[in-house]
Order: sequence, then C-alpha cells, then structure tokens
Amino acid sequence: MRKTVLVSIALIAVLSTMGTAMWGVFAHKSSENQAVAATVAPPLTGWMQNFTPADPVGPAPKLEVLKKDGKVLSLDKFRGKLVLVNFWATWCAPCIREMPSLATLQKKRGGKDFTVIALSQDFREWAAVDPFLEKHKLEGLPIYVDRKSVTGRKLKVIGLPTSVLLSRDGKVLGQLKGIAEWDSPEALALIDYYRNLAK
Repeated sequence: MRKTVLVSIALIAVLSTMGTAMWGVFAHKSSENQAVAATVAPPLTGWMQNFTPADPVGPAPKLEVLKKDGKVLSLDKFRGKLVLVNFWATWCAPCIREMPSLATLQKKRGGKDFTVIALSQDFREWAAVDPFLEKHKLEGLPIYVDRKSVTGRKLKVIGLPTSVLLSRDGKVLGQLKGIAEWDSPEALALIDYYRNLAK
C-alpha cells in the first residue's frame, strides 16, 4: 500500500513538472506568435490610425472612371500596382485640404508599383473639376471623375473624403474614412508596408 502511495506521489510530481514545462513551451510559442503578428501588421499610427484593414480581404467589384476626354477607363488597367483611390469633391473642404498631400504622396511613391487616383464625386463632372485644378495646381496627381458616384457606391463610400486601398490584383485591402495627411511619415510607412508585402 505504502509503495502504491509513493509511486502515485512520484507520478503526480512528474506530471506536474511536465505540465509546467509544457505551459512554458506554449507560453513561449504564444509570445513568439504575437511578436511575429506585430511585425506583419500594417502600421496604424498618427494619421493612419483610422485606416481599417479589410477582414477578410476580398475582390473589388468592376470599377470604372471617367477620363477628361470623356472616355471610360477600367481600373483593371492598374492591375499590378497598389492603388490608393481617394474619393473627393470640389465642394468638400477637408478634401481640398488633403489633396496637396496626395499629390506629394504620388510624387514620392508613384511609379511602377503604386499610384494614387483622385476620384471626383462632383455631379457636374469635369465642368467642376477643371476650374478647381486650374486654381489649385495639383500637378502630377492622377484625377478622374466618378460618374453618378457609381464606383463610390460599389465600394460603399458614405462620406468624403474616403480613401480605399486596392491590392495589385484588385482586392480591397482597407479604407480610411476622413481626412489624412498622406505625405506624413506614418502614411508613407503604411503604403510601403503594402508595397513590400507582395515582394
């Protein structure tokens, strides 16, 4: 009987030690996973704290915009590039305030793997946009018109300004509702994060 009790106590001690060791392994793994997750998450600080990553990431609907010459352009043309689509209007004061920073972002990061598209929601289309551009001199910023706000509705835009980030294969990565300084260090870091993600 005494021998059985001693064996039981020894067995409990061994199991207890193993349990502590296993907990230590799992705890270490958990902290490792958290550290990895922190390195792969997009930086959402400063002006980018209102950026909401899509969960899950899904395909964008077929999107078309109106060029200045009156022709319709499919956003499929930009496949292979990360695309920041900014919804704005000439009568929207916060939009007007952020547009110079969008132009700077385009100047700093625009190229073979990224572009900004400023998409006007003005009902008067180019009749409203042209005088605005003449006044504000937003050189280098690709600007189009969203005829009858069709693209805005497809992407569920409910207020201006709103910026939607599309992946190289046309998926919605996330959006930011409201104004942002798109040439700020945190905005550049966010764009660089997604630019480098697929490399």
